[in-house]
Amino acid sequence: MLHAALQARENAYVPYSGFAVGAALRTADGHIVTGANIENASFGLTNCAERSAVFSLMSARNLPNVAITGVAVVADSPDPVAPCGACRQVLAEFCSPNTPVLLANLHNDIKKTTVGELLPGAFTPEQMAYAKTDSER
Repeated sequence: MLHAALQARENAYVPYSGFAVGAALRTADGHIVTGANIENASFGLTNCAERSAVFSLMSARNLPNVAITGVAVVADSPDPVAPCGACRQVLAEFCSPNTPVLLANLHNDIKKTTVGELLPGAFTPEQMAYAKTDSER
């Protein structure tokens, strides 16, 4: 997965920050899906590598229950790069809390963690169960 994330990083579009990030997801059936960060002059429209990979997987596979069994993220950073908060929430939506995550940099520093460790107490769809009106319950 790290090799795939490194290759994905080469596709990053980073004319503003120069900070290229690559991500790779492994699915239960052994497929690897990658993503790179894509910047925009309107920075709020920028998409991170992790979310690019998840969105690519979900739109290409068109399967609501595809299982992600591993995540890898790589960037040229002093320490292994960590996903931003938005990416952590998206990973929590599509991965189980015990999904392994490899965080790495170009110096071969690697940190092993899990989706649950990255975002303890994540907001989940189950928490919205009470959003229905009284008549719908």
